[in-house]
Amino acid sequence: MRRVILTVVLAGSLINTGFSPVAAAEEPLVVNEPAPAPTVIPYLTHATSGDPEEMLAALRRRVKYVFVLYQENRAFDAYFGSFPGARGLYSQKPSATPGFYQPIVTPDGTTTLIHPFRIGPRDFAADLDDMDHSHAVLLKKLHITNGAAAMDRFALAEEMKYAKSGEKPSRRAYQHGLLPMAHVDCDTIPFLWSYAARFVLFDAFFQHSLTPSAPNAVALIAGQSGETQWVKHPEEAPKSGDYASAGVPMLGNPPPFWGSADDHQSATPNNPRYDKRSQINQTYASLPLTFAGRDATTITRADRDPARDLADITGDIPAITRAGRGALPWGWYQEGYDREVTDAADAPAAGAHLSYIWHHNGPQYFGYIANNPEMARHLHGLGDFFADVEAARLPRAGGVFYVRGGFRNIAGLVPADPDPSVRAKFLGDDDHPGYADSEISDALLAREVNAIAASPYWGESAIIITFDEGGGAYDHVPPRLFETGPDGAPLARGPRVPLILISPYARAHVVSHEPGDHNSVIKFLDHLLGLPPLADLPEEAAARRMGAEKFGQPWLGPKDDGTPEEGDLLSAFDPGRLEGSVPPLPPDYATIAPARFAALPLDGGAGCRAIGVTPVDLQPGFAATSIDNAPPLDFNPRPETDPSPAR
Repeated sequence: MRRVILTVVLAGSLINTGFSPVAAAEEPLVVNEPAPAPTVIPYLTHATSGDPEEMLAALRRRVKYVFVLYQENRAFDAYFGSFPGARGLYSQKPSATPGFYQPIVTPDGTTTLIHPFRIGPRDFAADLDDMDHSHAVLLKKLHITNGAAAMDRFALAEEMKYAKSGEKPSRRAYQHGLLPMAHVDCDTIPFLWSYAARFVLFDAFFQHSLTPSAPNAVALIAGQSGETQWVKHPEEAPKSGDYASAGVPMLGNPPPFWGSADDHQSATPNNPRYDKRSQINQTYASLPLTFAGRDATTITRADRDPARDLADITGDIPAITRAGRGALPWGWYQEGYDREVTDAADAPAAGAHLSYIWHHNGPQYFGYIANNPEMARHLHGLGDFFADVEAARLPRAGGVFYVRGGFRNIAGLVPADPDPSVRAKFLGDDDHPGYADSEISDALLAREVNAIAASPYWGESAIIITFDEGGGAYDHVPPRLFETGPDGAPLARGPRVPLILISPYARAHVVSHEPGDHNSVIKFLDHLLGLPPLADLPEEAAARRMGAEKFGQPWLGPKDDGTPEEGDLLSAFDPGRLEGSVPPLPPDYATIAPARFAALPLDGGAGCRAIGVTPVDLQPGFAATSIDNAPPLDFNPRPETDPSPAR
């Protein structure tokens, strides 16, 4: 069943769309308030953890391997807005939900209201066109006024990107405007929902940078996207806020200069999806540097261009060396970095890199990683991950291993949608709208978790599933704004993204409200592995002081220490399991039967029934709220790919 958008004619002065809505009413806007959604008791809301020091000591005894399965461009509400027990779209009255009703302009010029709506397999929800998630448009979508984000312009900002100034929006522009308000559930992504239901879902985790993917890929390993480099070298600030403008802090997605070692060239791999513009060298500290431990001095001597690559970490290297812990194994496995099965059989020996997306590879932005053979040997392709885990080739000492998909999928899956244009375009498995299929991406996560669960590493593992950024989709929770950039516009944080933690020692059936962003992952690793916090390294600490003195901003730079509202993910762990009084969760508790992801649609399009979870908006009593969240009559999941009429 489809429903018509709630239509309310607004005063023309409410929003500046470039033209005046027709028949503008003079009366104030009045919206009939639906009854609140029914109270849903979650599986278990997270309780305060035990004694932190005891927890950490037990955690260090138990966990040696950390796997970060890093996906793309999904906001929390877009994926878990109807998850029971989470702070979601229907967990409070619409009037208490920022941006629940948002303006949008119909093709006849009337300004109306749109609210979140559910889409599923029947709506081909797995294959959505991309949404604008550039820095400039994200600022418009969050609608930041007086230092606070209203979260109520996602639809309008997306629509206006495709509308010509002074003209009524086209049907295509209007359909683009609907996309950010759509959300899915376990019928589309049953495996993610299964992990969230069985283990720990965090509902207060935000993307670090108010930017697209590349800065957040960097923030995952550095806790920043170049703020300390900007403080030290203000001349390296971006020349504009343009999506492709190079400089620090990073605002957009220029690819890194350094490429795969398999290319035998100094430039980036040959990927026809990009031109040759590249980002400047990132020269601040990151986790791969602290992973070097007491070998940091020796390892960095192998750098090919130390004068430039090491200039801003000269004080950090001896401090890390003196900290005394041994070098920590790590790896960044990204689809297409080296030769994958998706490369053509007759491709050059260097590989065609058909799956590779440059700007998703965070370590390559740092010269002291990519330009140092001792560091670059930690970078691999996705196929290498499965081979290394299956053959038990990961170091016995443990380590940290990041895993990313790409523009194709090495499993050879094709979308369930029979549309030829969809089957040709949506073959990716990193979950990025515009080229990745959500079901193929969900299947990749299941394969990754299954591989770990079947390996010797399960009993000593923690698996973190998270996303780089929200992709421009609507989320209703305003982020705390910690930073502004060189242009004076907010830079951090961005909208919420999902994070799920899986471990034999995790709590079961928990929604954690612990706040944080990508720095929380770094903080967890700091605590678990005894690493010196990035924020406290000499060069970064000095730059943070400079930022406070020059710009009045005390938190410019990494935030894994000394920053408020920055958790460390410890709420995900069960003290009883860590201490041994409660049995650890077995590997089959995390395992998805391979037959379930051998064909699409996953679980025949009935994933909620398969995993035994009922979303809030499908539970008995939700109809009484009078919130009709069926897709609008004119909803089209792919107005760019297929501008045909809505199905």
